[in-house]
Amino acid sequence: MINVRITRSSPQGSIIAFAVKGHADYDRRGRDIVCAGVSTATAGTVNAIETLTGVVLDSTMKDGFLSATLVPVEDEETAAKVQLLLESMVVMLGIIAQSYGKYIKIQEVTL
Repeated sequence: MINVRITRSSPQGSIIAFAVKGHADYDRRGRDIVCAGVSTATAGTVNAIETLTGVVLDSTMKDGFLSATLVPVEDEETAAKVQLLLESMVVMLGIIAQSYGKYIKIQEVTL
């Protein structure tokens, strides 16, 4: 199972970090569409944030694991773009979970 943890700040609810652990085991390696979808949504979001906003997240990726933590962003417009991209990732993961819920668990926590 893939476990996704979205961490939000309190009281704004802004996403400040996320972590993805595990494998879906929906199908064999190379054919697992759940793992591929989750990897595309999460790694693609990290890459999109860096490419489109210039904000480099504090991230670590290895087999079956990706974590990313937002660094302080001073410019409000840039911070809003980063949040939009992160919220988009949450939507994509939610859509995957609607169809393949027994292979992915999403947990949101507020600090």
